Amino acid sequence: MVAPSPDHRPESQDGSQPRHGDDGPSEHRRPVTAPRPAPRDATPLLGPDDPPPVTRLNPEAAGPLLLVCDHASRAIPRALGDLGLPEEQLCRHIAYDIGAAELTRRLAARFGATALLSGYSRLVIDPNRALDDPTAIPVVSDDVVIPGNRALDAEAEALRVDAIFRPYHDAVAAAVAAIRGRGQVPVMVSVHSFTPAMRGVARPWHIGVLWDHDPRLPLPLMAALRADGRWCVGDNEPYSGRGTSGGTVETHATPAGYPNALLEVRQDLIATPEGADLWAQVLGDALEPILTLPSLATIHHYPRA
Repeated sequence: MVAPSPDHRPESQDGSQPRHGDDGPSEHRRPVTAPRPAPRDATPLLGPDDPPPVTRLNPEAAGPLLLVCDHASRAIPRALGDLGLPEEQLCRHIAYDIGAAELTRRLAARFGATALLSGYSRLVIDPNRALDDPTAIPVVSDDVVIPGNRALDAEAEALRVDAIFRPYHDAVAAAVAAIRGRGQVPVMVSVHSFTPAMRGVARPWHIGVLWDHDPRLPLPLMAALRADGRWCVGDNEPYSGRGTSGGTVETHATPAGYPNALLEVRQDLIATPEGADLWAQVLGDALEPILTLPSLATIHHYPRA
């Protein structure tokens, strides 16, 4: 994976440079071997009591809006136990984006849009990473060692890729193809949340809009949110979407010229049902007129610097 420029990425708590959509996993020294296909007789990672790797909402939706939530769940396959972590750690942002799933569900209901929610914790495998990214299966996240991720061989990694990572991305690709099959241009909105503080420094933003060089969705969205008058809106804050690669948006939207934006909502604002309701209304009201713009109905490739 080609790493984004350090000029566009804030430092994590251990001094490394986190990607957008992430408060947790940090770079580690365990080499990640490109996973090979799991042997045919390997025991499946997911059993009958495990949740599915992806949840699809409104799969028969007729509109072009596609919502994705890469860090929706903190679930861990039963076969992996608790990855050696206490429950208190699995409730933190290192395991999932707090409130993001609830917000995504409400936005899907508001617009009758297709939404795809990942089924497992990013500590198992992060769908918002390239497979050759060393944080795809993190050994350390926010200074917390993940014992269950240490010294994995290629076969163990491949089981996670085949059971969790690929089905999620296959579902995103299928949803994009369905929209294109209707003669529409997909509009992808990726929903994440971030911590109120990093390395002891408070983050002033209520919401950040992350984007690369396609301004069609992010610029009018930020303008609408600022016009509301209640919110501190970050432009590529608290992370930057400039020059990043390997994530869901960069895989399924940017290369194809589809309009897109990645939303980062401060997690304390959407950690309760009432907060998720409020932000679904705020974002829904801002997005509704924007989604009718003719510019979003075209394919346009913006050069990546």
